Amino acid sequence: MAQRLMARWMTPARILTVGFASLIFLGAFLLSLPIASKTGQGLNFMNALFTATSAACVTGLVVVDTLTQFSLFGQIVILSLIQIGGLGFMTVATFIIIFTGRRIGLRERLVIQEALNVNSLEGVIRLVRNIVLITMGIELVCAAILAFRFSYDMPTVRAIYYGVFHAISSFCNAGFDLFGDFRSLTGYVNDPIVNIVIMVLIILGGLGFTVMVDLWRVPKGERLSVHSKLVLLTTAGLLVFGAIGYLLLEMNNPKTLGTLGWGDKLLASLFASTTARTAGYATIDYGSLSDSSLLWTILLMFIGGSPGSTAGGIKTVTTIVILLYVWSVITGKDSTVVFHKRIDPKTIYKSFIITVISAILLIAVTFALTISEHHIAFIRLLFEATSAFGTVGLSTNLTPELSPFGKLLITVMMYIGRVGPLTLTLALTARGQDKALIKYPEEKLFVG
Repeated sequence: MAQRLMARWMTPARILTVGFASLIFLGAFLLSLPIASKTGQGLNFMNALFTATSAACVTGLVVVDTLTQFSLFGQIVILSLIQIGGLGFMTVATFIIIFTGRRIGLRERLVIQEALNVNSLEGVIRLVRNIVLITMGIELVCAAILAFRFSYDMPTVRAIYYGVFHAISSFCNAGFDLFGDFRSLTGYVNDPIVNIVIMVLIILGGLGFTVMVDLWRVPKGERLSVHSKLVLLTTAGLLVFGAIGYLLLEMNNPKTLGTLGWGDKLLASLFASTTARTAGYATIDYGSLSDSSLLWTILLMFIGGSPGSTAGGIKTVTTIVILLYVWSVITGKDSTVVFHKRIDPKTIYKSFIITVISAILLIAVTFALTISEHHIAFIRLLFEATSAFGTVGLSTNLTPELSPFGKLLITVMMYIGRVGPLTLTLALTARGQDKALIKYPEEKLFVG
């Protein structure tokens, strides 16, 4: 009886939320061990929890420097959390089950469906296998290129390790680095190889696994789905307009783009546009950005990557669906159409719900931060909260300065951003699948 009640209570949304929380606390325990630190003294649990959450939720915000604080053991723990968090623990678990030849039941398939944000159970196991194989292939190729480039700056073994670490961190949109002193990739601001490889990894990881599988099938004669077309067009548009925004706003700022040549300005602007929507790597100092550029970054971070990807935010498709619906209302159309296909009203409602919940959450956390961190400028607090929610990892060098309560708020924000505000809401609410037997009369309200 108790087993049946537990099985009924553990919905796919609840399994995902509990699973991610378990992964985070396991990571925090390992990172707090003395063996995880170079000093031999265990990291305090709050900082360990923050770091584990940032790694498992593929964010990249750090309160301690990854290179100088963590030993090889600690760095491998962080890298493992990034890989599992990026792919999704259910994806990793399913691949292990497939590899060992065990059978995957209906409940597991439902959880995988929820985790990957797909509409059908059909082919979900094949999708998992393809996701893991494509991920490993992309990371391996890009790790080799990065290792070759880094070998000019460091010993070969270290270059290989750095290549693997940063390839995984980039593809999973995590933003953790091993260059020390919170520098991120500022030392490679004008290096085309490092910039282009990291951008390719970030973009591919942020497209979504279903889109990558779709692209994989195009040479075989299959057409792209409407979802994939929307993702690709929206991503390209955001990358271009994002880069133009940074170039116009920062081109004369001597602390960011002002001292660079035009070619390097364009490269740094495109990199900033790429990383702002999900990854957290930086080739310029975000603490030196103008307020207008910080606000521009906040908008990009709030949108984030694409559904079913390693990225956070409200997602590209959510944003474009809302814009398409608003346009259809303005133009007096009865339905919202894209690529000669009508968008399901439930998808539109879901998009609005995700955006509203996310906005309310962001306002609430930022408000709480203005109380606990009252000595810090509002725009920087909003930037930090949005970066956490979007699992981006960019910071104006604020994260290490946060109070314990501020760190806790950002930790919770990163967790919600990775699990998804709607998934978490469904996990916390009772199962309301029974339709109401009573329908009340409609009432006309005045709005606007």
